[in-house]
Amino acid sequence: MPAKPVRRLLPFAAIAAATALVLSACAAPASEGDSDGEVVWSIEGANLSASHMDPQTSQLDVSGMVQRAVLDSLVFQEADGTFVPWLAKDWEISDDGTEYTFLLRDDVTFTDGEPFDAAAVKANFDRIVDPDTASKQAAGMLGADFYKGTEVIDDHTVKVVFTQPYAPFLQAASTPQLGFYSPAVLEKSADKLKAGGPDINVGTGPFVLTEYTPDQEIVYTRNDDYAWGPHGEKAPKFETLRVEIQPEASVRTGVVTSGESDLASNIPPNLAKDLGDGITVDSIEYPGLPYSLYLNEKYGVFADEKVRQAFARGIDIDAAVEEIYFGQFPRAWSILGSTTPGYDAALEGSWPFDPDAANALLDEAGWTERDTDGIRMKDGKRLSVRWIAWTPVPDDRAALGNAIQSDLKGIGFEVVREVLEPGAYNAQYEPKTFDLTDWGFSGVDPDLLRAHLHTDGFQNASQVSDPEMDALLEKAFASSDQEERDALYTQVQQWNAEHTAIVPLYSPSAITAVGERVDGLQYDLYGRPLFYDVTVG
Repeated sequence: MPAKPVRRLLPFAAIAAATALVLSACAAPASEGDSDGEVVWSIEGANLSASHMDPQTSQLDVSGMVQRAVLDSLVFQEADGTFVPWLAKDWEISDDGTEYTFLLRDDVTFTDGEPFDAAAVKANFDRIVDPDTASKQAAGMLGADFYKGTEVIDDHTVKVVFTQPYAPFLQAASTPQLGFYSPAVLEKSADKLKAGGPDINVGTGPFVLTEYTPDQEIVYTRNDDYAWGPHGEKAPKFETLRVEIQPEASVRTGVVTSGESDLASNIPPNLAKDLGDGITVDSIEYPGLPYSLYLNEKYGVFADEKVRQAFARGIDIDAAVEEIYFGQFPRAWSILGSTTPGYDAALEGSWPFDPDAANALLDEAGWTERDTDGIRMKDGKRLSVRWIAWTPVPDDRAALGNAIQSDLKGIGFEVVREVLEPGAYNAQYEPKTFDLTDWGFSGVDPDLLRAHLHTDGFQNASQVSDPEMDALLEKAFASSDQEERDALYTQVQQWNAEHTAIVPLYSPSAITAVGERVDGLQYDLYGRPLFYDVTVG
């Protein structure tokens, strides 16, 4: 079954500050008892309009979250990690782990009338790895350079072939990143998928994207022909899923509390605790790489491992996370979250806040002088780093950034933060002309670390290039023995704890506030809402 959230029914509290910011243009939900009505879902979604409407090319979680409504997958991953049929009725993995053969359903159609078949699978997978598509995350999940190709055996049998064993493929094949668009769209409108819109983002899913106003809303209408959900679900019991794009967290909490929205995602803990009578809060800890700082070791002062280690030990992470997130998000000790397979619990408590140790490391690295501001100096240069952040920065992460700057200033380490629009951010990120940056990265399989720590990883912001690390990640990628994979990923986590390429800060949860009208809401393993069994009223 889908993931079960930690649920709390919260008491009534004053909400004047939040409701004052409610957008007047929000659509009101349908009247009570209207099972063919409308569900209104408030999301952050600020960067969807910046060419992130296509999960096959976007690296943003929100892309897959909203487009799951139209994109189905070959298999579905249950809460216990096992896989069940979805668009594939059955599958077989070759003894050497290089070939996955899927027997497809023969009763599935895209919402434009095109049949779902082996040719459609091949068209989508080949499009993802085509260099012209410029896919990074989805292409990596499809094996990247290890993807050999997809073979059409017959109309409803397809074989996906890799040049070496690829253990994480079933997990990847359960995600919207490897979901399926109509072949007609890929032939005629593939260049429009990133921008998205009606008759563009066309899949086999339970909904059809019928309206899209960038930075305002996405409207999905029920696919009445749907009959192939992962647990046998048929067409949704309500007609319209209206997704309101509201970047301000206070607005999202305001609309769900006032009843203008039926549910709201990405609620910060400080607002989730005071939502009011009748609001249910569902919290699911993200699997994957915790929210972290990525230290660029090929640029500036972070080339020195002692400086990186001092940076990590100079931040009072426990105090900042506890204060800012009210104890709702656990402090992270490793580059895998505690709910991710392969997590190394032995790292807990292994690198606490220790300003004395941080100061000693900086002294050893030669940063022994101080300027008039108290910032350390070496060879006439200040110990200063630039932290580039992608806008918008939520209030909680801004507060966390301030705490980090304050802690590090205490050991004479200056951090200058730059909040940048996407274009300006990429202008520094692509050539790696920055000292550090930040994000979290959700994923159920620890192979996601390959993207961040392999020499050729598409999100290797730290510019790690270590043959031993590459070998560990490649061996784990290929192994079908879970114990062996866990042992390899333990080595990867311990290597980072010493090398300090990535500084994990906290493990966030997907917090969703749900109003009284909605019943039957479920979640996938990433904490993203699933609407198959939802009724309203």
